[in-house]
Amino acid sequence: MRIGILGGTFDPIHYGHIRPAMEVKAALGLDKILLMPNHIPPHKCQPHCTSAQRLEMVARACAELSGFELCDIEVKRDSPSYTVVTLKHLRERYPNDQLFFILGMDAFLQLPSWHNWQQLFDLTHFVLCERPGWTLTKDHPMWPILEQRRAPNNSLHLKEPPQIPPTGGIFCVQITAQDISSTDIRAQLARGKIPQDALLPSTVNYIQKQKLYQA
Repeated sequence: MRIGILGGTFDPIHYGHIRPAMEVKAALGLDKILLMPNHIPPHKCQPHCTSAQRLEMVARACAELSGFELCDIEVKRDSPSYTVVTLKHLRERYPNDQLFFILGMDAFLQLPSWHNWQQLFDLTHFVLCERPGWTLTKDHPMWPILEQRRAPNNSLHLKEPPQIPPTGGIFCVQITAQDISSTDIRAQLARGKIPQDALLPSTVNYIQKQKLYQA
């Protein structure tokens, strides 16, 4: 199987996470997407909601989305959510499947700051989502890596696709821009407003029931 992996704090999970993942799933013909909440994100401030609350929101979202599954591998670990450690565990869990780690251009530019980042290419393919305001220039140290590892997206759909290594490819997917952010959603919720167009119905119900993000 081809398994996409989308990690994040999901604080809360919203359509800005889901719609790009759906476009990636369709573009690359992935069998499913694992939504993986972070427990202790090493590159971000600590979440506003507990791990249990964020886990529940993602679980409810997956229940209403076809082809999406909750992955709790990081939430159960009481240590920083280093991607290289997580992917090693996922490789053990899915030894015969192809993994596709989804990230934005902003994260890709910062990849050299990640823990043991060079090992990541031995564990997964990368799916690079274009994001407004973030451009990879030829003088950036990640440019030659992208050029060397870039894989043609349509190769996965061919009846006899060209030989692609089981890991290490970079698939660039153009996604529809989403003017949605968790920061803005939390600010609206703190003012008592429910941004229905940005949140999944199950997330809205849970937030209201638990009275999350209130000022």
